[in-house]
Amino acid sequence: MSDLLDRLEQELNSARKAQARARTLLLGTILSDVRNRQIELRRPVTDDEVLEVMRRGIKRRRESIEMYTRAGREDLAARERAEVVELEQFLPPQVGDDELRAAVRQAIEGGATTLGAVMGQVLPRFKGRAEGGKVSALAREELGSGT
Repeated sequence: MSDLLDRLEQELNSARKAQARARTLLLGTILSDVRNRQIELRRPVTDDEVLEVMRRGIKRRRESIEMYTRAGREDLAARERAEVVELEQFLPPQVGDDELRAAVRQAIEGGATTLGAVMGQVLPRFKGRAEGGKVSALAREELGSGT
């Protein structure tokens, strides 16, 4: 069993004991998604697969935040934001912009002249530690500046 899955289950038990309903619901939902993934794979999940499930959950919540904000439901958007913050605690630390920019420049100096080529070189190096949108924006900026 993955270490992250163990940690999530321990956190869920702690939340139940503390009677923290919102946290219990959030962790229960994520663990349910992980179990569904495990059923799909027909084998125990790895830490990377658990992280993938969590990232998908965070992405869904960010999309909900946008929809709630557009609909004027700031109360619901605030709840989703709190859930995103809660889930991000389980993710590995994100890479800084300076390190990403250096990697993008290195890829460009290495001969990558298109956005796809730069993304193809940079994203695998920072898998799970950098958002694709941020890498894409930096790559566009660097390709556009001609540096």
